[in-house]
Amino acid sequence: MDWSKYPNFTKKEFDCQETGENHMQEAFMDKLQELRTAYGAPMRVTSGFRDPRHSIEVSKSAPGVHTRGCAVDIACDGQDAYEIMKIALELGFTGIGVQQRGSSRFLHLDTYTGDPRPNVWSY
Repeated sequence: MDWSKYPNFTKKEFDCQETGENHMQEAFMDKLQELRTAYGAPMRVTSGFRDPRHSIEVSKSAPGVHTRGCAVDIACDGQDAYEIMKIALELGFTGIGVQQRGSSRFLHLDTYTGDPRPNVWSY
């Protein structure tokens, strides 16, 4: 993948935090860059690609969408979370997870279109 197409992100931000693997989908990254451009402010990635061997994925009954390279978690809260979520919905992101309690506040964004699931959920 040509990471120079994504001037607001680096490959390292999306590397699996436990294995270093990175299999992000180009179409997902294109949509995420579009979101970042529309948002107009920095977005801190806390989780990008996760290898199926990542401890979070191993603890699940089946690997999640981070293992498919079409998901990201963005640290944000309050009005920033609302603005990012609003733009993400307008751009057609298909999965939005909201964690806005405690010290680890973030939005999960993905473009997965497989198995039926809620489009927006809270943790």
